[in-house]
Amino acid sequence: MEKKKTNTKFIIILAVLVVLGGTYGIYKYMHSLAHEETDDAQIEKNMNPIIPKVSGYVDKVYIKDNDFVKKGDTLFTIDKRDYQLKIDEANASFLAAEGNFEVSKADIGSALANISVSDANVLSAGGNIQSAKIRLDRINSDYIRYNNLYKNHSITKQQYEQALAAKLEAENQVRILQQQERASAFQKSVIVAKSKVSNKQTDVAAANIKRAKAMLDAAELNLTYTVVTAAIDGQVSKIDIQPGQLVQPGQSLFYIINNSNAWVIANFKETQLNKMIIGQKVTVNVDAYPDYNFEGTITSFSPATGSRFSILPPDNATGNFVKTIQRLPVKISLNKSNDVEKIKLLRPGMNVDVDVHLK
Repeated sequence: MEKKKTNTKFIIILAVLVVLGGTYGIYKYMHSLAHEETDDAQIEKNMNPIIPKVSGYVDKVYIKDNDFVKKGDTLFTIDKRDYQLKIDEANASFLAAEGNFEVSKADIGSALANISVSDANVLSAGGNIQSAKIRLDRINSDYIRYNNLYKNHSITKQQYEQALAAKLEAENQVRILQQQERASAFQKSVIVAKSKVSNKQTDVAAANIKRAKAMLDAAELNLTYTVVTAAIDGQVSKIDIQPGQLVQPGQSLFYIINNSNAWVIANFKETQLNKMIIGQKVTVNVDAYPDYNFEGTITSFSPATGSRFSILPPDNATGNFVKTIQRLPVKISLNKSNDVEKIKLLRPGMNVDVDVHLK
């Protein structure tokens, strides 16, 4: 019986494949001891939302989809006619408040002048009363003397009656002057009360000026908000507005992406985090530019797994529990040594492969 030949070529090929496979397996094993990798990672950049601060109809749009803009460039304008009218109204209220304040100050000045006149009247009345009392005392003395003479029949009745009339007239004059003094004092109290009211009115008028000025400032500020400008240098996204469209405060219309700064958010399995720490070197390979490797550094770890930030986070306390490996977002900053022009080419959401150097 003839002996079967051994296939030498097959043995050689098999041996080569075993050696290559073993070598590759050893390499991957050794590599895994010093590296952690994931392809669940994306490029991130600052995306500045354009949000109007006032409502109105879009007047003119100055940009197109994907345009590059500089900080301060006008993006679009809102019809400003309503806001100009509000400025005119606020300015009229401000001028009216200033006029009322001046009138109130004039009232205070008039009240102070009236108080001075009243003080003079009271003082004058007091002096007149004193003079009238002195005259009354003298006339009283004359009357007493004439009364005694009349009783002794030393003077005529006519002379007595003249002395009595003079006495009564002097007494009546004192009473009139005293009434005038009381009237002057009362008038002064009324004027003082009016002066206090005028002071209060002046305070109110001053407060109205401040309120009117605040309304005018707010109206002027709102007018400036009708011109919407770029807050940063960057590239605009798709523009979804057109002239005549009504926009509202707080409404996110489109975005400006800051192309000068980028980072990576890599979602590592929780089982990969054991040896990862902040500051470790990272190699980032972007799917769109496979010929260039970006260098990065681990900056921070998320305080919770990605599923916890979802709209409906899982609740393992209900239903049947199936253990699944969770992923934790890790922020990786791109080093300044990278090509700046290459970083500008990156776009948020691009997929990347991340290799963390553990040693």
